Amino acid sequence: MKNSYTSVIYNETRTPITRYPDQHAVYLVKRFGLKPGEHILELGCGRGDFISAFKRTGLRCSGIDIEPASIQGVDVKKCDLLKDPFPFEDESLDVIYHKSIIEHFYKPDHLMDETLRVLKRGGKLIFLTPDWERGFKVFYEDITHCRPYNTTAVKDLLAMWGMQNISVEKFYQHPLLWRWPWLKILSVMSNPFLSVRFARWLTRKTKLKFFQFSVETMVLGYGTKE
Repeated sequence: MKNSYTSVIYNETRTPITRYPDQHAVYLVKRFGLKPGEHILELGCGRGDFISAFKRTGLRCSGIDIEPASIQGVDVKKCDLLKDPFPFEDESLDVIYHKSIIEHFYKPDHLMDETLRVLKRGGKLIFLTPDWERGFKVFYEDITHCRPYNTTAVKDLLAMWGMQNISVEKFYQHPLLWRWPWLKILSVMSNPFLSVRFARWLTRKTKLKFFQFSVETMVLGYGTKE
């Protein structure tokens, strides 16, 4: 029997549960002005690390996934993001969030069309995808990756679907870099000398995630529905 994507890629041995989702959720809530009680949907919520973290910030949380898991306090529904309509009414959601999802589709049309359908006017889309410019040598380590993105591609994607207040940036994943942005200069200076694989090796040896997260950047995209 074929093992599921989640059980192979996101089992707790290979991808242990950490405090990072809570730090990540708190940062995004503050950064984009999300308010307690607003309804957020995570696309491809997997085992629920991030949507559970958003719930702990006071948001009303739902998730959809092709392999739905039982997540305490979160309404999770089965949905194939490639072809199924999202199981929500038109203009019913305040925020849609996804992380490391859009690169799994050759074409983003259905995902973006459904996102706009279920978002309220003024609703917010927040998503992250691996940064092709830094991670091109390891991008296809994940056999389900299809379509890479950089900052230009994400900006164009949001513009093509008519999003407003667009903001796109290289996203450094270490929480220290969110608290003290001036430290990013150390990451930028180290990038020419550290490959992703070497940075991962340094992190394993030193237990300092700063090395890996300084090099293994993502692209953060944000926009609001007109």
